[in-house]
Amino acid sequence: MVIAEFTLVPVGKGESLSPYVARISRIIRKSGLRNQLTPMSTIVEGNWDNVFGLIRACTRALEKDCRRISLSIKVDIRKGSKYRMDRKVKVVEGLLAKGR
Repeated sequence: MVIAEFTLVPVGKGESLSPYVARISRIIRKSGLRNQLTPMSTIVEGNWDNVFGLIRACTRALEKDCRRISLSIKVDIRKGSKYRMDRKVKVVEGLLAKGR
C-alpha cells in the first residue's frame, strides 16, 4: 500500500487557487481512494497504480487550461498494510493522551 501526499500548483494563475483545488478534489473524491485534503496538500492511500493513476488524472485535468504546473509528491510505501492514514494518527494521539 502507498500513502502519497501531493500538491499540484498551476503556475501563473493568480493568488487564489481554490477553483483549481476544487477541480482536482472532485476527481479525488470520485476515485474512491481514501483521501484527506489539507491546507497545503492532499493525501491519498491505495495501491501504487491507483494512487499514481489518480495523480496523473488530476494533472491532466489542470493541463486543459494551465500551461505550466508544479507537482510535488511525497510517498510512503509499506507492504500489506491498509488504512495506515488513520492508524498512524491514532497511534500518536494515543501516546499524547498517555503523556508520552
